[in-house]
Amino acid sequence: MPDLPRPDSTARPYDADRIRADFPILARRVHKRPGHPGKPLVYLDSAASAQKPKQVIAAMTRLMEEDYSNVHRGIHFLSQRSTDAFEAARRRIAQFINASSDDEIVLTRSATEALNLVAHSYGRAFFERDDEVIVSVMEHHANIVPWQLLQTDIGIALKVVPVDDDGVFDMDAYKALFGPRTRLVALTHCSNVLGTVTPAKQIVDVAHGHGVPVLFDGSQAVVHQPVDVRELDVDFYAFTGHKLYGPTAIGVLYGRKSLLDRMPPYQGGGDMIASVSFGGTRFREPPHRFEAGTPPIIEAVGLAAALDYIDGLGRSAIATHEHDLLIKATQSLAQIEGLRVIGTAPGKGPILSFVVDGIHPHDLGMVVDQAGVAVRVGQHCAEPLIDRFGVGATTRASFGLYNTVADVDALVDAVAAAKEFFG
Repeated sequence: MPDLPRPDSTARPYDADRIRADFPILARRVHKRPGHPGKPLVYLDSAASAQKPKQVIAAMTRLMEEDYSNVHRGIHFLSQRSTDAFEAARRRIAQFINASSDDEIVLTRSATEALNLVAHSYGRAFFERDDEVIVSVMEHHANIVPWQLLQTDIGIALKVVPVDDDGVFDMDAYKALFGPRTRLVALTHCSNVLGTVTPAKQIVDVAHGHGVPVLFDGSQAVVHQPVDVRELDVDFYAFTGHKLYGPTAIGVLYGRKSLLDRMPPYQGGGDMIASVSFGGTRFREPPHRFEAGTPPIIEAVGLAAALDYIDGLGRSAIATHEHDLLIKATQSLAQIEGLRVIGTAPGKGPILSFVVDGIHPHDLGMVVDQAGVAVRVGQHCAEPLIDRFGVGATTRASFGLYNTVADVDALVDAVAAAKEFFG
């Protein structure tokens, strides 16, 4: 198995044990029963949803206890306070990904909603029958199904970029997929199964050379590396809050302002309108045009607090720490007979999917769980990718900023014990 390159090691010292103290849930024990104190929780499922630090919990609680009201249009004190906090969160998110303006930040309920927004607003406005969207075999279902819905309704076609046996994005195949009907590239920035980080800047440069805009699903990438949407020159970038140590029910769509200005509303209702009459409706300018109804106010404040927390630790320091855990886990698990890692692309993110000969991933996950180790098993909402590797399902361990070498050791011991248990 090839070694995986290490990020910049000039980051400041990193104390994972101190950081763990910020996450109350990591102190709990699981599977308690009479006469048995239970097992310490080893949480290795951050790619599905990360745990929340007390700083995020406190920020959300403070808003609910002191300043909560619905936002925009209200003239009373609490509404103004809540609106200020909500719009400050939008500015914080814009700063985090270096957007040109907070007007390019649409706050959604999830990355899934953000991707659907592009498909059903931009796609329905500008796609015609036989137009083409380029995706990859690595996509999460959230970046496949919205385009398939347009395929059914409008008659567009999907072109799929393959990966090789190591999970490396096939750049030559990608370049060959462009044609006169290519209208959009919609790709993952980091695979939630393989950990493969796609060559984002090259992808954008090639697409723009054909006059084609690019959408990235950044739900995994933005957690593990700095993302600068201006440096990438990307047109749309979607991500979610709950994988970024923030709350659920908050997502982000970055959209280039010149594109958002041309896009029709995705949903209709309060807060996205300028005026309504039975003769017609005028809509607000972006981003509010795409934020129908009461937005995720508390959740936006929680996400902003999570971004402050991440930046306080230092993104380079986090990336180096997570990479070191990935290397140790990859090398240690490789010593277990019959275990095969799925996805060994150079520069991959801290996501480790594997199969063990003779043990179904669901059985393995249940036994490992009894040791207190939380991993994810199944197809990870990426069934076409699982089918490409012919494995049916995998066990996935994903590392976050709070994981430790002891967590890796616990994973390896639990998998080895499961291997012995199943003979």
